[in-house]
Amino acid sequence: MGSKILYIKKANIFTPSEILQGTIVIKDGIIHDITTKDIDIQSNENVIDAQGLNVIPGFIDGHIHGAAGADTMDATEDAIDTMAKELPKEGTTSFLPTTITQSEENINQALQNIASYEGKSGHAEVLGIHLEGPFIEESKKGAQPGEYILKPDLEQFNKWQELSANQIKTITMAPEHDEDGSFIKALYESGVNVSAGHTDAYFADMKKAVDQGVRQLTHLCNAMNGIHHRDVGAVGSSFLLEDLRAELIADGIHVEREMLQLIYNNVGSDRIILITDAMRAKGLEPGEYDLGGQTVMVTEDRAQLPSGSLAGSILKMDEGARIMLSLEGVSIRDVIQMASVNPAKQIGVLNRKGSIEKGKDADLLIVDNNLHLKKTICRGAISFEEE
Repeated sequence: MGSKILYIKKANIFTPSEILQGTIVIKDGIIHDITTKDIDIQSNENVIDAQGLNVIPGFIDGHIHGAAGADTMDATEDAIDTMAKELPKEGTTSFLPTTITQSEENINQALQNIASYEGKSGHAEVLGIHLEGPFIEESKKGAQPGEYILKPDLEQFNKWQELSANQIKTITMAPEHDEDGSFIKALYESGVNVSAGHTDAYFADMKKAVDQGVRQLTHLCNAMNGIHHRDVGAVGSSFLLEDLRAELIADGIHVEREMLQLIYNNVGSDRIILITDAMRAKGLEPGEYDLGGQTVMVTEDRAQLPSGSLAGSILKMDEGARIMLSLEGVSIRDVIQMASVNPAKQIGVLNRKGSIEKGKDADLLIVDNNLHLKKTICRGAISFEEE
């Protein structure tokens, strides 16, 4: 049995250094060649004519709870399958299923479920787990159930990491509760991406946390203190501390458009990571849904607890990408950096994801100049085609 070959011809190919007009050759799910030369393609081979459209790397969503009725905390194979099948429709070719602050037993089940999950051809790839909570600050819990919040506990984390088969790639925690920094240091040294979130950390706390190994902020501006003229807080730390990257929910609801522009101008595309933080109602009709055992009211554009707190989002990655592209000074190249390159760097998969280069996974999007999605290719398999 020969190799499976797919050609994408007549494409504007966004490689890391330039835009090439040419052909991408994919063999067995890997980018085999990128060429500007004419290739002799046999008529019976798989060919996509990009018709002068752009080919960019697939998006990586490093913070997503659910979609299409499924949630990570359902702890079933079907839930992860549903998400993995649905996400290519919005240009996401790989992701970190994200847990929520919950009982130890519920977190155990969710982690074990992901550890045993086997990906399927044509679906978005599960790259690991984002453990959001339970080591967070109660006053900034947002939609995280307060009764399950814990102080940082390395023994508990290590148990979870073992249960997950070392799949926890990112953890969201409140660094101010790790008083001696030993929890952050241990996780950083083990290769976990430590993200400050659901936190009331001041700037001095954040500076100390970065020295200990915090390298990210979770959903910047949300569930953290804002910029104040006497203390720039966690949000200001993203502007000033170059070692930090910052997740951003670019839906214009979690963060107003003017603030998105301010963040882009000060943090820049090299340090912003676009995420959705989506919950199970994404892609479904408005109504009542569940998030971590709590009732969430979903309207046409947002998800909220009865208290009015935002409860994740119903944002799609391509929508967030287009909102960012509409800001002043943002190019397609900047969006690629924020939605593909940076998340791949942050969780250590840039060797195979995040950019269009020979030898990397063929996770590719065919888009127009406004980032409207025409086709999604997950590891060489066509996963979505615009109708």
